[in-house]
Amino acid sequence: MDYRNTLNLPDTPFPMRGDLARREPGWVAEWEENKVYAAIRAASKGRPKFILHDGPPYANGDIHIGHAVNKVLKDIIVKSRAMAGYDAVYVPGWDCHGMPIEIQIEKKYGKHLPVAEVQSKARAYALEQIDRQREDFKRLGVLGDWDRPYLTMNFSNEADELRALGRILEKGYVFRGLKPVNWCFDCGSALAEAEVEYADRKDPSIHVAFPFADKDKVAHAFGLPSVDDGAIVIWTTTPWTIPANQALNVHPEFDYALVRLHEPRATGSILLLAQDRVQACLEEWQLSGEIIATAKGDALTNLEFKHPLYDAHEGYQRVAPVYLGDYVTLDSGTGVVHSAPAYGIEDFVSCKAHGLPDDQIINPVMGDGHYAESLPLFGGQMIWKANPLIVEALKLAGTLLYTAPLEHSYMHCWRHKTPVIYRATSQWFAGMDRQPKEGRTLRETALEGIENTQFFPAWGRARLHAMIANRPDWTLSRQRQWGVPMAFFVHKETGELHPRTVELIELVAQRIEQHGIEAWQTLEPADLLGDEAGQYEKNRDTLDVWFDSGTTHATVLGGRDNNVKGSHAEDLAWPADLYLEGSDQHRGWFHSSLLTGCMLYGRPPYKALLTHGFVVDGKGRKMSKSVGNVIAPQKVSDTLGAEILRLWTASTDYSGELSISDEILKRVVEGYRRIRNTLKFLLGNLQDFDAAVDAVPLEQMFEIDRYALAMTASMQAEVIASFQQYEFHPAVSRLQIFCSEDLGAFYLDVLKDRLYTAGKTSVARRSAQTAIHHITHALLKLMAPILSFTAEEAWRALHTDGKQPATIFTELFHALPDQVDAPLLNDKWTRLREIRAEAMRRIEDVRTRGEIGSSLAAELDIQAAGADYELLSSLEDDLRFVLIVSRASVHATDGELDIKVSPTAHAKCDRCWHHRADVGKDPEHPAICGRCAENLFGLGELRKHA
Repeated sequence: MDYRNTLNLPDTPFPMRGDLARREPGWVAEWEENKVYAAIRAASKGRPKFILHDGPPYANGDIHIGHAVNKVLKDIIVKSRAMAGYDAVYVPGWDCHGMPIEIQIEKKYGKHLPVAEVQSKARAYALEQIDRQREDFKRLGVLGDWDRPYLTMNFSNEADELRALGRILEKGYVFRGLKPVNWCFDCGSALAEAEVEYADRKDPSIHVAFPFADKDKVAHAFGLPSVDDGAIVIWTTTPWTIPANQALNVHPEFDYALVRLHEPRATGSILLLAQDRVQACLEEWQLSGEIIATAKGDALTNLEFKHPLYDAHEGYQRVAPVYLGDYVTLDSGTGVVHSAPAYGIEDFVSCKAHGLPDDQIINPVMGDGHYAESLPLFGGQMIWKANPLIVEALKLAGTLLYTAPLEHSYMHCWRHKTPVIYRATSQWFAGMDRQPKEGRTLRETALEGIENTQFFPAWGRARLHAMIANRPDWTLSRQRQWGVPMAFFVHKETGELHPRTVELIELVAQRIEQHGIEAWQTLEPADLLGDEAGQYEKNRDTLDVWFDSGTTHATVLGGRDNNVKGSHAEDLAWPADLYLEGSDQHRGWFHSSLLTGCMLYGRPPYKALLTHGFVVDGKGRKMSKSVGNVIAPQKVSDTLGAEILRLWTASTDYSGELSISDEILKRVVEGYRRIRNTLKFLLGNLQDFDAAVDAVPLEQMFEIDRYALAMTASMQAEVIASFQQYEFHPAVSRLQIFCSEDLGAFYLDVLKDRLYTAGKTSVARRSAQTAIHHITHALLKLMAPILSFTAEEAWRALHTDGKQPATIFTELFHALPDQVDAPLLNDKWTRLREIRAEAMRRIEDVRTRGEIGSSLAAELDIQAAGADYELLSSLEDDLRFVLIVSRASVHATDGELDIKVSPTAHAKCDRCWHHRADVGKDPEHPAICGRCAENLFGLGELRKHA
């Protein structure tokens, strides 16, 4: 007789091979067709809200691996919160205005297009990019309101953004002024702090002498009766700023020295510099001399020195006064800093503090990087090309002490990768330290808000705090076309805003709400100002694109007091529970959202911030097309499956850099296969189990089955706690250990015999199936936020009768039976597993020597004392099933635990493969043991532990 047909072998439509790349698109289409996200919304109705507000990716270009990480992390959080009992809404969004799209339009259609045409083409281009990116995000298994995303270029968002500007203007944060701002010549516009990156650059390093303008005053400052001709010396790596010099800065507490040179220079025999820098500088300049007098920097206040090109051209015949500055250092240079207020923030602040009016600030660099034609000696030159010309002019003037090339870290535009300068321009600012009409300054409010925000990981707090503590005023204005207008009417003569500006902003916003930002372009001042129109002109600036995304908490969520309708306010809530972005967003979206939230509502628009690192290759290198180490998410999805990307993302510690390579992905695939194999086994042994009919009450279940439930409950609690703290790699690790060690290497290994050989409807088998039923439901629901495709597929295989909802994502985490004796079960079976592990090592030694084949060909005699003896004896004959041997006998001893392994002398049962003395005792069934005969033809075997 072939006894195989008498076994309860697993059966499930869930295949061993995932075939993910081929089958996942079908699930995406099915989720869309079945409106799964809407079903989740319906199932979640009335629950507490959990709002993860989506930081909008920019609508330009295909998504990259960093986008994939970001969206998958968000999806895991939203799904896990929904299954934890929240109404977790996810509205994806896109950032649509700004320079990159405008550049694309210029590349495609040329420059100098009419504004209306630029805006029309930019809007159409953004929509195309959004459609492409949306499909890629869906392909990753991300569920959300994809049919109704928020776009910063939606008319309602544009209008509400303008209203937000009106509110912060009304509160007193906005002002107009001349200040140095980050300026990109290629952009032709001011840049936000977040749009500046640093890269190495080689520039001339120069030491320049500023001749004494009044020797007597210098002598008096140093307590000398007189001094010879001489000069104060500065060091700079930006020769192009020398023509705009208007002052010098020294530190009030540093000691400064007069040095008499052994060989006089063109400027005289005396040099003035910081005492601590004298020796190093003289050596570098290859000069010699001695200090003749010293004085504190404080004594040098208001001394005047001639411009270093004073004798080269009458246009430079001016003097530079000395101002005190705490920012002067002795790390390098001379301890004296040259000040060009148009091209440095500290220079600007210092000169303004000493009474220099805006109209006297020398600002010869134009927006394209060329000097104004009127600049003596260098007019019309591009500043970078002018550097060597300025060095040569200083040399001819006799004021150049030393020059050498220097490679240093320098500001660059993150779009064009070209050098950026500070350039004084008339811009609109949000004042960090400006006193608003009510309350504290923006800086004070923002710093307090940071302290009241949760950070994941915790180091994010210090980073954001430092950025806010040290940042300058926020430059709100940009000189672009594709952006939300700063819809101000400015008086032609005074430059003042119209007294009804806040009211006028609302009237413009109403037009934009109907027709988009294009409405501002077609608006004539007379339309709103009537007879006053001739006195005013329309402001042509657009809002910084970071203001676009930074106000989405108002334009999308609706704001604190619902003063702005918000495009999704009916579904969402303010403040958001979480913002989640890459670590660069401490200076980007986190930053701008914090400032707008504090200006509009007095607090951050989020309760918590989560930061993830950047993706690097397996060697820790940044992804680069030139290096050839770029891994595209689309390619991974099309070859291995998006599920593998999801598992890799979740199993990687996102708090630092995330390493990815083909080798790393291969390891992820192996981990995925182990999980899938576990699911296949679980599902295969539930094919004939109906929990409503077949479930065994908890008190009647076998002890090992109840231990398995306790083990599952412990695992589930740990995983849910990890989800709660947004720690996904420990959750994945715990799930993998549970599948491979707790289930695969122990419980399911022990269970196979009972599942396959016990009576089909016996309590023994149904008890095991009851446990598996709970384990499978718990496992699938815990996996679903991460392995969404696999969990959905397995859920479908688990419910072929159609009695359950069509999707797992409307479910809550599984409610496992409550066991009051769970701690005792855990203690007991933890020790049993330790003894089992030792027994299996002993068996493996015997098997390796060739004395037995499988463990079922072994018999064990175990010497045990005390608690171990009681523990092992309590299982009675079921101990052999736990140890997977044909016999296990326990013997009392006073000594240590000892396990003796012997090859069995008994015949092997054709059905269960155990070697038993009663094999063949039933003459009608000579090939099977008595237990199998009882299970097949009698009342069934008696088991109660395992």
